[in-house]
Amino acid sequence: MTSAVADVTLGSSSNPAVALDERLSSLFGAERRTLSSLDSRELSGLVRAPEQRAPTMADKMTEDYLDTLPTATGGDSWSCLSEALYFEARGERVKGIFGVAEVILNRVDDPRFPDTVCGVVNQGTGERYRCQFTYTCDGQPETIREPDAFKKVAKVARMMLDDAPRTLTNGATHYHTKSVSPNWADIFLRTATIGYHHFYREPVRNARG
Repeated sequence: MTSAVADVTLGSSSNPAVALDERLSSLFGAERRTLSSLDSRELSGLVRAPEQRAPTMADKMTEDYLDTLPTATGGDSWSCLSEALYFEARGERVKGIFGVAEVILNRVDDPRFPDTVCGVVNQGTGERYRCQFTYTCDGQPETIREPDAFKKVAKVARMMLDDAPRTLTNGATHYHTKSVSPNWADIFLRTATIGYHHFYREPVRNARG
C-alpha cells in the first residue's frame, strides 16, 4: 500500500504537463498581485492603445491617401489649378501630379511670372500654341471627360493651396514631357524627373547697371 502511494506521487511530480501548470500558475499569480497593486491611472496607461503615427507628405502622395479625403472644393485659384493638373498631368502617378502643381505655385511666387494661380495658368492664352500651358491655346475645348481623374487632381490642388510642402522639384518653374525637347532644356537646370516629366529651374538673371 505504501509502495503504491509512493509510485503515484513520483509519477505525478515527473509529469512535464503538471510541472508546466505549476509554473504558469505561479507566474499568473504574481501578475495578478502586481496588477492589483496599481491604481486606475496606472492601469489605463497599460491598456492604452499606441498613438498612430501622423502621415508624412510621402504617405499623402498616394492614391490610398487621396481616397480618404473628401471631395475637394474651392474658389478661382483652386478651379484654375485643378483644371491645369487635369489637362497637364492626369495620366501621371500621384507624385507627378504634385510635381506639376509645384511648378505652377513656384511660378506664382516668382516675380518673373503672374502672381496668381489663374494668371500663371492662362499666361499667353489667346495666341495659338504660344501660351505657357498648351491646353489653354490649342483650339480645343477644355472638357472634363474623366470625372474620377478630375476628383483626384482636385484633391491635390486643394492640398497644395493649403500649403502642403513642395518637396519634389527643388524649386522648378518649368517642365516638359520626355517625348519633347524644347530649346530651353539645354540651358535651364534640370532639378527632377518624375514619371513622364522632366522638371527645370530657370537661371536667375543678374541685373546690370
